[in-house]
Amino acid sequence: MPRFFVSPEQINNEQVYISGPDVNHIKRVLRLGPGDELMVLDGRGGAYEAVIEKTCREQVICTIKKEVPAGTGLSVRVTLVQGIPKGDKMDFIIQKGTELGISRVVPLICRRSVVKLAGDKSLKRLERWRRIALEAAKQCRRPDVPEVKVPAGWNRVLEELPPEAAAFIPWEGEKTRTLKGILQGSAVKKQIYVFIGPEGGFTPDEVRTAGEYGVCPVTLGPRILRTETVGLAVLSMILYQWGDLGGETTDG
Repeated sequence: MPRFFVSPEQINNEQVYISGPDVNHIKRVLRLGPGDELMVLDGRGGAYEAVIEKTCREQVICTIKKEVPAGTGLSVRVTLVQGIPKGDKMDFIIQKGTELGISRVVPLICRRSVVKLAGDKSLKRLERWRRIALEAAKQCRRPDVPEVKVPAGWNRVLEELPPEAAAFIPWEGEKTRTLKGILQGSAVKKQIYVFIGPEGGFTPDEVRTAGEYGVCPVTLGPRILRTETVGLAVLSMILYQWGDLGGETTDG
């Protein structure tokens, strides 16, 4: 059954209003019309079987038949706080992070960030990143879509850090505390933040400031990884040890 994501606001009184590019895909590509069935997901874990009632130029109107299991939810929620990189690297990070199981991405403006986003440029990038997360969620059949936040600076991100969350910052200046050791020796945390620097990495002052908010510097080993690699590597490690990439989840 074809699957389509909508925002919760597009579901009202058992009616679903599908709009945007999906309208053309439903009508022209899939050639669906009144009486045909499809799956609607609200991006927050809700899934519904629905039947098309009417197709218009700019929307497809459906009626919900029943709510159905959307699939396995995430056992831990990982937020990637990613220093904004150059070029299209952020596109890659968001796409692959969505496939692996990330819950949220916060583009971080830091001291060594080369890319400067402001005004319309920032909005266009944000729209693009959210669209990439949506398409990746469709492709890997996730029941939800990772949230991509508005780019933010250090102070804002650190001040909003939940006190109960585990927070890690891979840093080449850390030589003894390993991520592997922490994951194997600690109880599972349900909410995790991972801080990744841009191409030039974090400054010592930024790492020191993060530490004042409880962000733990860790080493990943002797190799220096690229910014588009390190976040995905850390995400894989965390979700393997504490999440669902290892097959079964572990409660701590």
